[in-house]
Amino acid sequence: MIEAVIFDCDGVLVDSEPPMLEVVVANLSRHGLSLSHAQANAMFVGGTLRGVGERARAMGASLPETWVDDTYAEIYARLRAGIPAMAGVHDLLDALEARGMPYAVASNGSMEKMSITLGQTGLWQRFEGRMISAHTAGVAKPDPRLFLLAAEVLGHPPGACAVVEDSPTGCTAARDAGMRCYGLAPSGDGARLAAMGARVVRSLAEVGQELGVWGGGDDGAV
Repeated sequence: MIEAVIFDCDGVLVDSEPPMLEVVVANLSRHGLSLSHAQANAMFVGGTLRGVGERARAMGASLPETWVDDTYAEIYARLRAGIPAMAGVHDLLDALEARGMPYAVASNGSMEKMSITLGQTGLWQRFEGRMISAHTAGVAKPDPRLFLLAAEVLGHPPGACAVVEDSPTGCTAARDAGMRCYGLAPSGDGARLAAMGARVVRSLAEVGQELGVWGGGDDGAV
């Protein structure tokens, strides 16, 4: 029985990954590493910016010592220009609340980034007090402890929590935390998420159907 839900942030709650990838791809090109958006997505989504920098250096990019901070500043400026919430997110949260199922967000991103993205989409208030950031927790996906911390915040055992993720890194963390994982793949076949043990879904509406939280369904058990 699923009693609580833990969401990733970027690409799950807010459609922030395309503009962030644009910034990273353009930035790395200036530093001698040319990548397509598809390559960048496959290599970096779900990780940390520090990890991106380490991998980029290994691939030949010449990055300054201040690269992480400088790139965060670029990303935050782009996100402040506006990003949308993912389709159906508010409807799903409404349905979870109606069924008495608490929810949290656990992200490898910083609290500052979540304040920008969730703040402009009306989601910050909905997750207030239930936001777990790798920057403050000191542990990042694929380490499962980020999701285990979220379960503690929600007051439910790991096995009673479901995770909604869009990256293999996050799906790995959910699997290793002993949580059911829904791999959100609006496009593509979702094979990389399924390989990490996720049940592939195409939309947040489908997540609601899987959880049985839409009106007229069962008692929420799955």
